[in-house]
Amino acid sequence: MLKRFSISLEEELLDIFDEQIKANSYNNRSEAIRDLIRKAFVKEEWELDKPVMGVISLVYDHHQHKLQEKVTIVQHDYHQHIISTTHVHMDHDNCLEVIVVKGKAREVRDLAAMLTALKGVRDGNLAMSSTGKALR
Repeated sequence: MLKRFSISLEEELLDIFDEQIKANSYNNRSEAIRDLIRKAFVKEEWELDKPVMGVISLVYDHHQHKLQEKVTIVQHDYHQHIISTTHVHMDHDNCLEVIVVKGKAREVRDLAAMLTALKGVRDGNLAMSSTGKALR
């Protein structure tokens, strides 16, 4: 069930918000506000160390000595948090590893930090998401 409410904003802030709505292809202000509220709930789940989900992406040089082995060892150490992994050969030298994770926020952050800190990882990112329970 949808409920309507109104908000008041300074004109300049509303102009900036409307520009963001257009840049992000929202159909209307309501969709954008719903998205902002959901993002705030997700952020709170991470800050309160609640059960969360996320995606860790790594770009690395597969020629780096024993790097693939180290990535695998870390993943095995955190096996209870890993839902799935996908390995993509980007070109002759580079690989992309995408790891879907679930668990307490601190443990997921620790896993991401350990993986991205490995020598030879060129880029690492943790996309934080929610289990969805708070977003109903």
